[in-house]
Amino acid sequence: MNHSWVEVNLGQLQENLRSVQSAVSAGTEIIFVIKANAYGHGLIPVAKAAAEEGVNWFTVAYLDSAIALRKELKDVRLLVIGHADPDQIDLLLEHRITPIITDLQNGLALAAAARERGQVLDAHLKIDTGMGRLGVQWDDVAEVLAEFKRVGGLNLSGAFSHFAKVEPDAPTDAFAQAEKFNAALAHFPPTVFKHLSSSRAALFFPEWDFDGIRQGIDLYGYGAADPNGRFYTKPILQWKARVAQVKQVPAGFSVGYYGTHTTDYPTQLATLAVGYADGYNRRLSNTGDVLIGGRRCSIVGRVSMNWITVDIGPDANVQVGDEAVLIGEQGQEAIWASELSKICRTIPYEIITSINTSLDRKYI
Repeated sequence: MNHSWVEVNLGQLQENLRSVQSAVSAGTEIIFVIKANAYGHGLIPVAKAAAEEGVNWFTVAYLDSAIALRKELKDVRLLVIGHADPDQIDLLLEHRITPIITDLQNGLALAAAARERGQVLDAHLKIDTGMGRLGVQWDDVAEVLAEFKRVGGLNLSGAFSHFAKVEPDAPTDAFAQAEKFNAALAHFPPTVFKHLSSSRAALFFPEWDFDGIRQGIDLYGYGAADPNGRFYTKPILQWKARVAQVKQVPAGFSVGYYGTHTTDYPTQLATLAVGYADGYNRRLSNTGDVLIGGRRCSIVGRVSMNWITVDIGPDANVQVGDEAVLIGEQGQEAIWASELSKICRTIPYEIITSINTSLDRKYI
């Protein structure tokens, strides 16, 4: 009752993986994006469950996450899609971790570090086709590859880019990026491992499957419910808390900091042990719902650091210790991160990655 907790359904994750794999082109591998602690779900348990389902490629943002994965998964392919520094070369080589090359200077520095050790570093070249973040500009690829070939020390086994915008009803920008990516690929040997599609691109555009598709948010259950898409997935994470107190209050009762809610009628209030310190967004103050007893109950007053208060109604039979669902299902009702993200004017990614990593995560 002192803390909220998270439940992650690994069986549903594996169903989501099967749904995606069965829909994509034969020979296309899923590259599972598990950065940010597997989008808040828990890095190691999620990766292990995916590996059991046959996933052989994983990608993270930072080297420390890749090293933690390597200790648990000895034979999978690990790709770090953040910036790699030459002083990390020994760890990259020792743990067989593939970094990305972000520009000419970055590649030359990594190549020099590898040559100093008498080794060749396996890497993927990131090609900027319109995202504007990391990557070699698509029309500079030929010159950059020639320089890397001249100095040695790198094995560019992969090439990829990242979409800035994928809208199935207005795909002009995405097609323009794909065209630039294809132009850049002409400078690579045909055996290079090619990957372009993100979750949304893979959902709608089979022509961009290539050798791998980088799949993130859809495998966690969001963004793949469109009936026009190639596959369907369901959320795998639920967030729950306990009722810490129930009190009867009269009409005109002020609730929370600065009294931003006043009851219109005699009712019962339930206080739950969760707040913004746990990652529960303050924008849900006076706007969000939770599920208690299979019913929606409105959050009243401001979300505070460790507590929220909900109106459970005058006739509810709610007891201290009862389970409340912040994200998930209870009875016939459901509240998912997609709903909360609309209220908070953000995206489901932020809702689920904001859940405090110190909260207990239970795996089903």
